[in-house]
Amino acid sequence: MTHTDFPSAPAAGALPSATAAHPAPPGQALPPAGDVATLLRRAQALLPEIGHEAARREQQRELPYALARRIADAGLLTFRIPKAYGGPGGSMRDTIRFLIDLAAVDSNITQALRPNFGLIEALLAGQDNEAERQLWFGRLLAGQIVGNGGVERGGKHGEIRATIVRRDGHYVVNGTKFYSTGALYADWVSSIALNEDGKETHFVVPRGRAGMELVDDFDAIGQRLTASGTTRFTDLRVEPEELRTSYFPRDRRNPVTPLFQLFLAAAEAGIARNALNDAVWFARHKARPIKHSSAERSVDDPYIQETIGQIAALAFAAEAATLRAADAIDAAWADRLGDAALTEASIAVAQAQYFAVDAALKSGELAFDAGGASSCDRQYNLDRHWRNARTVANHNPRQWKAAAVGAWLLKDQPPPTTGLF
Repeated sequence: MTHTDFPSAPAAGALPSATAAHPAPPGQALPPAGDVATLLRRAQALLPEIGHEAARREQQRELPYALARRIADAGLLTFRIPKAYGGPGGSMRDTIRFLIDLAAVDSNITQALRPNFGLIEALLAGQDNEAERQLWFGRLLAGQIVGNGGVERGGKHGEIRATIVRRDGHYVVNGTKFYSTGALYADWVSSIALNEDGKETHFVVPRGRAGMELVDDFDAIGQRLTASGTTRFTDLRVEPEELRTSYFPRDRRNPVTPLFQLFLAAAEAGIARNALNDAVWFARHKARPIKHSSAERSVDDPYIQETIGQIAALAFAAEAATLRAADAIDAAWADRLGDAALTEASIAVAQAQYFAVDAALKSGELAFDAGGASSCDRQYNLDRHWRNARTVANHNPRQWKAAAVGAWLLKDQPPPTTGLF
């Protein structure tokens, strides 16, 4: 048996039983889901396929283009689109629940699709943007995918040097981006550049447009298949209608940044569960008791049982904390995005993210304690869990999360209104 036989599907009971609504074949979008239950049934039908050979894909750097398309075609990017626009009208908890389950089979795909969920949340929270809602909700419900190309390397964190200038009734963009999450899987690429007045200007263009080069050069230790490499703009043409308004001043709290942070916590919680599933499989099918153990089988060894129990507890608690933070975001929406409720949501997300990071890192480490020397064989690729968790964790330092929570509890000092909270 090789690593390609690892069972990566969610644990039994993670989703409701599938009785209908199988995922669409590649390139064929299903009708928009009428409710969340339909989306979850579609997810359950598709998740085992996504998990199959995920370890091998990561080893051989096979970007899962077709699987990303299957997820979009099944409508699984649209949980939060309201029923009034043809969507299922799901809660943040519904969305995060699905993302944890997706990360439990492949955290790379989960993170690659992150821009889509942020776009929906921004459209829901923005004012006077009905035309954009109609446009983008329709595109997402039709199975289209959005990637990004917003962050640049070098200079201060978050500094933008790409430029967008007006020329003959349209705009022209030049610059280089990195961390272009999901852009290689996308139909549309969203980015930011500075106009002639030095003002941040958002735009979205079709992925195949001349003047935009997407490079698969992301070379981190983990999350290698998130398509997060370089995007180069060379005299890229942008039409006036392809500009997007930024609805959120940096000095005001909003519901989008907590979602982006909770998304990372969901990825970590899923990684912890994935490590658990692989550790259980290895202990059952490959591991041998140590020579001086009293057990005849690895599954009877009390220390192996304890190790599996530790990983299970970490994964369970990480998921519970992440879902509780999702409830806090839902509560902020119920409070009409009042500042106090948004602050509470940011604090809840910071706590969940801090714990989920530790849980995933520890689970990835403990998975080796369930296996013995052979668990280190490259064919099993067990180290991907720790590598993936470490890479997700480095997006935003968890020390700042803990410090922000401490300042809130000690001094009633709210967290910063930046993208990290």
